[in-house]
Amino acid sequence: MYEIDPSRTDLADEFRENPDGPYSPELTLVINRMRLMPMAERHVLICIERGRRWMLARIPAARGARIERFEDQVFTDYAAAAREVFRRRWHTLTGEELA
Repeated sequence: MYEIDPSRTDLADEFRENPDGPYSPELTLVINRMRLMPMAERHVLICIERGRRWMLARIPAARGARIERFEDQVFTDYAAAAREVFRRRWHTLTGEELA
């Protein structure tokens, strides 16, 4: 499976600049890897007001357990919400924090 090179922060910058795409071939590999990571403890967005508000959440490790909601992480800008999910998934997969 594709491994993300944590030194390729240029790819994170590319995502931050245009979270809706289109993406370069290298960033596409990163995005696909993030989409294929295990469901357990994956960060996701919950739509709390259609087209207006999204909340950060995390899928639980145990099947059937409640989704962990981050009540203090509510976004009115979908692009900002997508950037936060990307940042957290990057950290999960690489162990490195994005600035």
